Amino acid sequence: MDQLIRNATIVNEGRRLQADLRIRRGRIESIDASLAAREGEVVFDAGGRLLLPGLIDDQVHFREPGLEHKATIATESRAAVAGGITTFMDMPNTRPPAVTQAALADKFARAAVSSVANYSFYLGATNDNIDEIRRTPHGAACALKVFMGASTGNMLVDDPATLDAIFRDAPLLVVTHCEDTPTIEANLAAERAAHAGPLDVTRHPYIRSREACIKSSRLAIELARRHDARLHILHVSTADELALFDRGPLARKRITAETCTHFLHFDADDYPRLGNRIKCNPAIKLASDRRALIAGLRDGLLDVLATDHAPHTADEKNQSYEQAPAGLPLVQHHLQAVLERVHEGEIPIETLVERACHAPAVLFGVRDRGFVREGFHADLVLVDMQRSQFVRREEVLSKCGWSPFEGQKFRSTVVATWVNGHRAWHDGRLDDSVLGQRVEITRARD
Repeated sequence: MDQLIRNATIVNEGRRLQADLRIRRGRIESIDASLAAREGEVVFDAGGRLLLPGLIDDQVHFREPGLEHKATIATESRAAVAGGITTFMDMPNTRPPAVTQAALADKFARAAVSSVANYSFYLGATNDNIDEIRRTPHGAACALKVFMGASTGNMLVDDPATLDAIFRDAPLLVVTHCEDTPTIEANLAAERAAHAGPLDVTRHPYIRSREACIKSSRLAIELARRHDARLHILHVSTADELALFDRGPLARKRITAETCTHFLHFDADDYPRLGNRIKCNPAIKLASDRRALIAGLRDGLLDVLATDHAPHTADEKNQSYEQAPAGLPLVQHHLQAVLERVHEGEIPIETLVERACHAPAVLFGVRDRGFVREGFHADLVLVDMQRSQFVRREEVLSKCGWSPFEGQKFRSTVVATWVNGHRAWHDGRLDDSVLGQRVEITRARD
């Protein structure tokens, strides 16, 4: 349906523009100070509110196939759209894991009939699938995911020869989870020895420690530099790791880094209140780390802002600390949570858009998305910065049915989300009558 969005404050490419925007056949046809409505065109009044590019989330776990009791592509893509995320990139640690072309094809086929958001999927690395990695054609996956830390099944890649071969031969962007497993295991053993009773989640940032993170990140960077590979390190959680990265334009970087919503919003002081609900890997760490990560995101040491959305059921999270799985649901309230940093004056809205929309599009080579530009897909999100919203459990769309933000009052609201020109979310109502699209990945390794 062709549409005209009037009276919008467009935030894009470092500036704000008061303009109208026309959508035709799912793409942005024109942006101008004053556009006349055409016959048959649906007119939407933005009321001067902020119109952003749809967010591109480069790290989600939508759990399908194999873990559908926690989440599905259908449920989580709907939660994402409600939060202003129009494109997601899903991780390979499903059951079976997406470590072959056949498993990848199955995930794309599932999304094609169920996802309301646009989508792509990672190929996962293992200690024994280097030949599969080498023959992966460009565009068959958004990137290659390497778990250089504990993961499910056979997805912990800890063989030095395999890691060297991956960084030398991978035809895709190499994306890493960096935590050193021997360090974590030693920390856990020391904690058990020091405490007579069961451990609780307040010990999590000392078990999944900063030393484990920085040791693994240094190894990944050393391998990338040795082979001149393009490397993207996910969910940076410590102030210490920031010293490993450079400022400067994204286009000139071969090593980039991401941080996540929860590392900017929570810190170790929240463990007594929220318990296992904020248990995640890598761990949420100290308030000083949170402040440093906010500054690193603002100043360009960190390039991408994402969620690491990883839902588990409430019953699973209510187990003892050592039994409870790591991860939390975030896509529905990701944008609102980060806008709190804008309200606090810690991050400009233009920087938020750069890190959550533009940068992932450029880094992963996503064609015609991530920007408000004529000719691009009309992936858009309208935000009201003056309209507050409480997070209520009954309004959570993720299949797990809970949120770490329950009871939180956010100062902003996601008013509407357009996916390929279709208004999929508006004033608390979802229209899932039109499905999302597979995104086109265009940037080959250089």
